[in-house]
Amino acid sequence: MEHVDHGHAHGHAHEHHHGAPEGTSWRTAAQATLHCLTGCAVGEVLGMVVGTAAGLHNAATVLVSVALAFVFGYALTMRGILRAGLPLRRALKVALAADTLSIAVMELIDNTVMVGVPGAMDAGLADALFWVSLVLSLALAFLLTTPVNRWMIGRGKGHAVVHAYH
Repeated sequence: MEHVDHGHAHGHAHEHHHGAPEGTSWRTAAQATLHCLTGCAVGEVLGMVVGTAAGLHNAATVLVSVALAFVFGYALTMRGILRAGLPLRRALKVALAADTLSIAVMELIDNTVMVGVPGAMDAGLADALFWVSLVLSLALAFLLTTPVNRWMIGRGKGHAVVHAYH
């Protein structure tokens, strides 16, 4: 009876995901970016709401938003990795490797938009300018981060690291 090494064949199947950027679809990149955006948006919105409601200075509000975006972004990724059975320390390392650049680019874009829109950071939570600016900032962050994620996934980096645990 011939022995078949299923693990070897499985390894080759995963190598396909780590090919050249031309082999990485825009759909895959958009899905990874949307996943990242979900965690970032929760932190970003919460930070902007907390900072605005507390009357914090714009710089403090941005710092709170960025910190919470990273926390929620990493937490969302870690949730799935921990479910796959990885220990906490290893799951954190995977999340850091998978999401750091994506979250950083996203935060740079959305906070630049929020600070750049005249009056957006000073608008109250009941002001449409605040919410329209925040939605616009997150939409632009998604659009401009998707090519970054496509480039990273095509090189076996970013969200491609997480696929091994799904």
